[in-house]
Amino acid sequence: MTCPVVQTQPINLAETPEEVVWPSTHNVFVEKIGPFSETARQSWQEFSTHLPSLKKDANVQAHLALYKVKPTMIYRAGVTVESKPSELPKGLQYLHFEGGKYLRFVLTGPYSHLPQACQRVFQIIQEKKVETRDTFNIENYLNDPSTTPEDKLITHILIPVV
Repeated sequence: MTCPVVQTQPINLAETPEEVVWPSTHNVFVEKIGPFSETARQSWQEFSTHLPSLKKDANVQAHLALYKVKPTMIYRAGVTVESKPSELPKGLQYLHFEGGKYLRFVLTGPYSHLPQACQRVFQIIQEKKVETRDTFNIENYLNDPSTTPEDKLITHILIPVV
C-alpha cells in the first residue's frame, strides 16, 4: 500500500500499533473516488450538509472515514449509527461493515497531519511485512473538532490485518 508523498512536518504518531477487533457497524457516508487530496475534504463538506437530516432518523455514534488506496482510491466520509436508518437523505449511502482484526495507530494533533501519518503508517506496515486484508482502512475520530483544540484531537488509524 502506498499513500501520496506528503511534506514532512513533526507529527505526534504512536508508531507501535495495538491489535484490536473492530466490531460490525452500521455506516452512513458520502463516497468519492480519486486522490484523497481532492476527495477527503469534499466528502466531509458534502456529508456535513446531510448530517442534520440523518440525525432525525438515526442515532449517530461516531465519525469516521473508510478508505482504500488500491486498486482505486476510495474515500468514504461518514458516521456509524445504532442501526440501519429507515430512510437515507439523498446523496448518502449505507453499508453494514463487518469489521474484523486491525492494527491501531494513534495520531494526536490536527487533521492536517493525517496525510503524513497515513504515509508513515503504511511505511511501518511495509517494513514489518504485515499481511493486510483487502478491506477498508479506518480513521476513527475520537473527539469533536468544534470543541477540542487542534493539538488535542485524537484519531485512530486502523489497518485491516490477517
